[in-house]
Amino acid sequence: MTIDTKSRGGRTMGRGMGRGMALAAVRGLALSLVALSGALVCFVLAFVSIALVPFGVGIVTTPYVLAGVRAFANWRRVLAAEWGGVRIPPAYRPLPEDAGLRERTFGMLRDPATWRDLWWLPVDMSAGFVTALLPAVLLFYPLEGFVLAAGLWRVMPDVYWYGFVPISDQTSALGAGVLALVLLFLAHFLVPRTLDVHFRLTRAVLAPDQGELAERVRVLTETRRDAVDTSAAELRRIERDLHDGAQARLVAMGMDLGTIEALLDKDPAKAKELIAQARQSSMEALSELRELVRGIHPPVLAERGLGDAVRALALRLPVTTEVNVELPGRAQAPVESAAYFAVSEVLTNAVKHSGADRIWIDAHHADGHLRMTVTDNGKGGAVIGAGSGLSGVERRLGTFDGVLAVSSPAGGPTMVTMEIPCALS
Repeated sequence: MTIDTKSRGGRTMGRGMGRGMALAAVRGLALSLVALSGALVCFVLAFVSIALVPFGVGIVTTPYVLAGVRAFANWRRVLAAEWGGVRIPPAYRPLPEDAGLRERTFGMLRDPATWRDLWWLPVDMSAGFVTALLPAVLLFYPLEGFVLAAGLWRVMPDVYWYGFVPISDQTSALGAGVLALVLLFLAHFLVPRTLDVHFRLTRAVLAPDQGELAERVRVLTETRRDAVDTSAAELRRIERDLHDGAQARLVAMGMDLGTIEALLDKDPAKAKELIAQARQSSMEALSELRELVRGIHPPVLAERGLGDAVRALALRLPVTTEVNVELPGRAQAPVESAAYFAVSEVLTNAVKHSGADRIWIDAHHADGHLRMTVTDNGKGGAVIGAGSGLSGVERRLGTFDGVLAVSSPAGGPTMVTMEIPCALS
């Protein structure tokens, strides 16, 4: 028996293309309904809420309305990636975790990404609606021509137009069928491309512009330079600690061993005393090496992860500390290290300067971000800069595109929030 694999492959490919056209048309139809209704509702609510900001009402409603607009825009970003393969990165500026309604309102209104979203809404309900609906029209309109050619023209008015073909008898109805066949052939090429135009239009409006990208490059360049400077300073610190600490003790221990060798026969008692001294020097050198290694990368962090490493930090504090860690996985080693030392520095500041008798540590992962909060009941007044050590924490986090937010009114309490975008394994 001979199997015509070529014809079978052609039929399979044809069915696949047909399903692809139908899927694109259905998706486009669904998008057109969402684009018109969802964008209209979001635009009206945002316009009214922002207009009421001078009267005070908008300060309460605007953060929630703009959060809804962002959720709608982010959902469309997801659809563009999943249905069209078009990536539209969000570029919203982060807001402090403890920001009030006024801070959130004006923080969002100062964000260029907010105004891109608001400009996109009327574009989406007009041009976006048309480009989303067009795939369904291109696919379903030829079906009307086939129905007319099959005889439905008889129940139509005296002259019924299909495209540019007036239908009044069977011959003109066949002409409508031919036109429908041509349109269906064109739809085979245009339907997927038209839906792609819709997603590209969305990207053209929602994607960050060149100015924002240039600012982003500038920030990344600065954080990279800070990371290089910090690494160089850390290497110099390690070299200094080795030279002044463990190396000096090991040299002294070597000299003691040489003296012991010379005194073994002449003065055994003195040799025994020097052996005890050398043993003590070796223990001190080992302790210093362990401290040095812990300062580079704590073993508990490497072996058991960030949660247990933070708990170990809390156990060594002279202040009552509560730790709440909810991390379902582990971040990459450099991220864990940066988070650990950032928390360590903030805890050191709290113990030294805040006068607190209680500290709370919270670490969890949500929305693709590792978020850590250190709160103390001290006197407050902590600020980034002014030699507080928080500037170093900010630079450390900035290397990983992280942010630092400090809320520390006079009289306390002080809340330091650190956030790093990352995925957990």
